[in-house]
Amino acid sequence: MKLIMRYVRRHLGIFLLGVFFLTLETLAELLQPTFMARIVDRGVKDLDIAAILRYGAIMLGITAVGAVGAVMRNIYASRTSQQIGRELRGDMYKKTQSLSHENIDRLQTSSIITRITNDVTQIQTFVNGLMRIMMKVPIMCVGAVTLLIIQTPEQMPIMAAILIVCAALIAANMKLGFPRYGRLQKRLDRLNEVSREFLSGVRVVKAFNAEERESAKFSAAASDFADAGVSATRVLAVFGPLINLTVNFGIIALLWISKAQTSSEIGRLMASVNYMTQVLFSLGMVSNILNNAVRATTSAARVGEILDETPALAELGADTAEPLDITGEIAFGNVTFAYAGAARPALSDISFTVRAGETLGIIGATGSGKSSLVNLIPRFYDPTSGTVAVDNRDVRTIATDNLRGAIAVVPQQSLLFTGTITDNLRWGDENADEDAVLAASRTACADDFVRSFPDGYDTVLGQGGVNLSGGQKQRLSIARALVRRPKILILDDCTSALDASTEARVLNALRTEATETTVLLISQRISTVMRCDRVLCMEDGRVMGIGAHENLIADCPTYRAIYNSQIGGE
Repeated sequence: MKLIMRYVRRHLGIFLLGVFFLTLETLAELLQPTFMARIVDRGVKDLDIAAILRYGAIMLGITAVGAVGAVMRNIYASRTSQQIGRELRGDMYKKTQSLSHENIDRLQTSSIITRITNDVTQIQTFVNGLMRIMMKVPIMCVGAVTLLIIQTPEQMPIMAAILIVCAALIAANMKLGFPRYGRLQKRLDRLNEVSREFLSGVRVVKAFNAEERESAKFSAAASDFADAGVSATRVLAVFGPLINLTVNFGIIALLWISKAQTSSEIGRLMASVNYMTQVLFSLGMVSNILNNAVRATTSAARVGEILDETPALAELGADTAEPLDITGEIAFGNVTFAYAGAARPALSDISFTVRAGETLGIIGATGSGKSSLVNLIPRFYDPTSGTVAVDNRDVRTIATDNLRGAIAVVPQQSLLFTGTITDNLRWGDENADEDAVLAASRTACADDFVRSFPDGYDTVLGQGGVNLSGGQKQRLSIARALVRRPKILILDDCTSALDASTEARVLNALRTEATETTVLLISQRISTVMRCDRVLCMEDGRVMGIGAHENLIADCPTYRAIYNSQIGGE
């Protein structure tokens, strides 16, 4: 709740205006039974038309004031809740961008999406209700009880009993509802996770005719979510009617006590019944309000986990955001790295140096730690022990913007964004001119197929580049990295979808055009890395050998086994 109030305070002026108009509306509703009683007791009883018209005009004016208050209250409530929702989503998105891969892995992508969407919506609903109903309920309840006691002071014991019983029911409602709504949001996380997994892998699902299996998985997640929803709403289903029953008993008691009143007091009795009805409405709404408050509190706690998350990558006396003249030398010193919760390290005691401008091939079996190795250079993760240095500086002492500004990464899974091809290529450098874009495309051997499209570089790509082949997406990803003109270029098995001829053309163009760039080339193909200046051979997270191809053939059994299995030999 502190998180919600912190954002409400940012818009305190608008919030207070909304509360002011809400108070006008509530006071107008509270005054109407009193003037209705006067119409009956002073006008109808005495057949005084002037009194009826006078009090009727006053009631009409009060109603008009209440209507204006209701309209203005709705306007300010909607405006405030929408602005708070926008700010929460913006702050969460910005904070997520500052988190490391380790933080994202722990929080889980599906859960983050749920928090940015559904949890923020719950908070918006609460803030809107806070200004529209929640502030109205205590004012109306206290006002109605006060006016009821003034009208019929003998009702005070009944009102005290009603309030005590209702307070106990409301407290039990909150105690039972809070954990249930927490479980409901977690089940929603799981439902989103299953949905996202299916949609991202729909081609694989269809290829293996696994629709029924995925449908069963989704149905199970949906059933769990529905069961959690039933469990949570069952609390309201039980306590809401109990509160209504308690107040209705109070109304019956009021009528029983007032049975001996004379006709001259009928108006006062009507007012008392109206005020008791308002108390019933208020206490009934309290139950709904508290359920919304419980959900909002649960959601706020989940949102707060992201906003309060400490990035796993701490900068140790990092430099300012001023650009650095990085040459591209890389050094690993006794580096060991383990993923959070992993049974054993992904990398163990890695030490080697890459000279500026050198092309280093990295090869090894699947799971040998190749991608984990290069992920430490741009600080997607930090080593568990040891140091990773660029230009003889520990990467943890270089501001992340400076470090990543000098590095371009082409991942295994090519990811393109909705937009034109030019827009995607300028992700590498949004200020790149047309000549730089075309030069990078030619180096990546992408220019020919791009020009074959009717719209050329203005061709609009679908989400993820669905209208391109795997090889085309890989070449555009390489071109996007080259547009950046990086000092360090990491190619993480990003030519796997290219045929041998196209791959050779791309790598030859890189060697010719990117002579001042340090290139780390991960590949499963021995024919790809053997052209590099040196090759790093890995197995089970360890360096088995590093050197020129000929030297590794002679001195590294692991490398020689890979060579023999792919190309042939003894």
